[in-house]
Amino acid sequence: MRYLGIDYGTKRVGVAVSDEEGRFALPLLVLPNDKKVLADIKKIVNNKKIGAVVLGESKNFKGQDNVIMEAVRRFKSALESAVGLPVFFEPEFMTSAEAKRLQGKTAMHDASAAALILKSFLEKKK
Repeated sequence: MRYLGIDYGTKRVGVAVSDEEGRFALPLLVLPNDKKVLADIKKIVNNKKIGAVVLGESKNFKGQDNVIMEAVRRFKSALESAVGLPVFFEPEFMTSAEAKRLQGKTAMHDASAAALILKSFLEKKK
């Protein structure tokens, strides 16, 4: 099954995709977080034949929800309705910072963060 990984942000949404066997994750693109973001994700889900979505669960250093987590939960609910697929939370911690560290700050670092989130989920499934 192919998975879609998402790193949600208030301005940008990073998107990654797995291979068909769900073994590895690759950055795909970065979408602006605007009124059409759900429709854009739905197109990706249909075009890539996605079976499930993995969304970063944002926590602080103490393991508590951080300020963006309420918006992430609302996004998860809207996304489940829009795509009709299960959306799983995957704990993410400093994935954006890790993506920047690995590749520098580029236009694709949010997609790379999404790939790190998806990679973590896939490794736990093995």
